Amino acid sequence: MKQDEGNETMREIAQSVREGAMAYLRQQYKVVGIVFAVLCLIFIFMAFVLDAQNKVVPFAFLTGGFFSGLCGFLGMKTATNASARTTSAAMQGLNAALKVSFRAGAVMGLIVVGFALLDITGWFLILYYLFPKILPGFLEVNPLPQITVIMLSFGMGASTQALFARVGGGIYTKAADVGADLVGKVEAGIPEDDPRNPAVIADNVGDNVGDVAGMGADLYESYAGSILATAALGVAAIAARDHSDLALQLKYLSAPMIIAGIGVILSILGIYMVRTKEGATMKQLMGSLNFGINGSAVGIAVVSLPLLMYLGLPNVWQIWGAIITGLVAGLIIGKSTEVFTSHDYSPTRAIAKQAQTGPATVIIEGIAVGMESTAIPVITIAVAVAISYYLPGGASEPLMGLYGVGIAAVGMLATLGITLATDAYGPIADNAGGNAEMAKLDKSVRERTDQLDALGNTTAATGKGFAIGSAALTALALLAAYLEEIRYGLIHLAHKDTLIIPGEGSIDTLKVSVSQFMSYYDVTLMNPKVLIGLFMGAAMAFYFCALTMKAVGRSAGAMVEEVRRQFREKPGIMRGEEKPDYARCVEISTVGAQREMILPSLIALVVPVAVGLIFDVAGVLGLLAGGLTTGFVLAIMMANAGGAWDNAKKFIEEGKHKDEYGEKGSEQHKATIVGDTVGDPFKDTSGPSLNILIKLMSMVSSCSLVS
Repeated sequence: MKQDEGNETMREIAQSVREGAMAYLRQQYKVVGIVFAVLCLIFIFMAFVLDAQNKVVPFAFLTGGFFSGLCGFLGMKTATNASARTTSAAMQGLNAALKVSFRAGAVMGLIVVGFALLDITGWFLILYYLFPKILPGFLEVNPLPQITVIMLSFGMGASTQALFARVGGGIYTKAADVGADLVGKVEAGIPEDDPRNPAVIADNVGDNVGDVAGMGADLYESYAGSILATAALGVAAIAARDHSDLALQLKYLSAPMIIAGIGVILSILGIYMVRTKEGATMKQLMGSLNFGINGSAVGIAVVSLPLLMYLGLPNVWQIWGAIITGLVAGLIIGKSTEVFTSHDYSPTRAIAKQAQTGPATVIIEGIAVGMESTAIPVITIAVAVAISYYLPGGASEPLMGLYGVGIAAVGMLATLGITLATDAYGPIADNAGGNAEMAKLDKSVRERTDQLDALGNTTAATGKGFAIGSAALTALALLAAYLEEIRYGLIHLAHKDTLIIPGEGSIDTLKVSVSQFMSYYDVTLMNPKVLIGLFMGAAMAFYFCALTMKAVGRSAGAMVEEVRRQFREKPGIMRGEEKPDYARCVEISTVGAQREMILPSLIALVVPVAVGLIFDVAGVLGLLAGGLTTGFVLAIMMANAGGAWDNAKKFIEEGKHKDEYGEKGSEQHKATIVGDTVGDPFKDTSGPSLNILIKLMSMVSSCSLVS
């Protein structure tokens, strides 16, 4: 905030974006507030009237949603304050602009990890230390296994808020972007971010709404969910051996929080390591960011071992190996995403090459690149799951193996403070370029911001790949945590202290293993309930994407009509004699996003409950497994295809290889604009929203299992 915001025109443009962003958030929080009020009343009824849930659940649910929303607000406020300051810094040089935009993005990364850890540790301290004093006998009926299960409801609050933020933000940003591109660049032939385009302010607002507030809420939920699920699994694994060994349960509960705490400190150090030189290439800029990320990851790998040893875990080397597995998996997925989306590599250049034959082949090649890009992340996650499960002893003790998978997810997300900074910085750089264009600054300023913007496209795609990979591991840990919720419900709500396991007889519910739970509920592929759940989970991923993409289409259609109307009724706009009505376009995107986000979000909340009511636990496990596997692969495909289309357009716009690929304004360029327009809802609406869908379904299943 100490940096110069530039001349009066630059400040006016930035203020318009700030006002639009805050107007959107106010409207979104009104809608989300109503949904939270209704859900909270349902939880209160279940807890206080039906006595079917712990009475803490409604309040833990609210704090999760509150802190997630607060992160979005603070991140958005910082990003919109940073755009003109980045433009001003770009007048001095590339490194100055990178430092301002990246450190502003780092605010989003650090408040996400800070508030998540604050909420988690705060609730644990309240439940473990305060409640036993004010409610005598609390610990006797709520030992550590029950406390960790109760805390998972906080994750549902974060998941619900994240889904609305992601879906609503994605619809807003792409409606504005598509409308601005189709009428402005394709029909009117004016440059991107031209002040004559009525949708240009809405487009700049949308960048922040989607990739700052939306992505922050998404990864807040993954981060919190991975810690909560891992803590619950660690406590359950030890409780299954010896229910009275609270000291060892506490050690396994605190381990993921310690790793996350290390990650915060090392992320801050990594942020200060990011710097570059004037005239840096895309590879050099990417190397600057990777230097900070990789430095943080190496630091976590080194520091976590002695701290885990000090903590005194019996299988410290195996747990440390699982953490390293998660860190390496995150780096591999990030690099894979970079290769398939950056125009420094052949997949994206192949899309640009196809532009010579028109938009159809650009779209075909982009979809093929997206599909091809799924192989490495899927193999990486499969290997990571295998190593992190079997290394801590999953073959003989499944709960400890699942704890290993959970702590691998925590390891992957431990660098979130800096990883999210690389994503949140992208919209700031993009807005800075728009500010330079609208303020008619020197061409060299726009060239610098374009370099940062192109890098931002790649880091945004990398961030989405990272988010999807972490979502897969987190969702798997949550799937296992769901079983612990069932155990809690059987003991404390259904009052079943023993279960009759087929072929094994009566077994203490506290001692029932994962495989025995599978036998008790007949969770096999020969059970039609499981198969029905699998198909429904797979279909949910596609149907959810269809709803969100159609929502973008409808909102974008309204935006296109409005921009055309203004051009038609105000001919002075194109001559620079009349000012466009920017506020009307911002309003169209805001209203459209709020209206269109409700149905997809409600379906994600309702379907798990409906499946549980009809097909019980077997059907729910099938639903979660089907949604996880299909949603993971589909999300990678959509995010990478969209990122590759976007950077193929940017590659041609650079004009460095115009003899082979064409240049800005050419037919090849127009073909890639069509591809980029198709890819917009892929990478910024439907694909990223799937991360939350697969985790939210697990959270909803856990919190509503009594139903």
